[in-house]
Amino acid sequence: MTAGASKAMAQADIPLFVQDVINTGCDICAIGHDGYVVGDSDLSEEEYDIAAPELERIKERYGDRDLLRQEIAEHLRSIGRYVDLGSPA
Repeated sequence: MTAGASKAMAQADIPLFVQDVINTGCDICAIGHDGYVVGDSDLSEEEYDIAAPELERIKERYGDRDLLRQEIAEHLRSIGRYVDLGSPA
């Protein structure tokens, strides 16, 4: 890897990545079929102070996820963690 290049997440790591995010107490769900969000807005300030460094470690551990956005969304949908666009949820 060259200087400045970032590690790319492997598709096989998607289930582990999702579980690691869930373990922080943050909600993660697919939005439609092509994207996802990591929700930390429901956390109290104390919970966020604990989760934020852990989320940073997860980001470093798994690397760039941009090219796997759709695959991550597909996995989240397969485990029931999704919101369809236009739904009242």
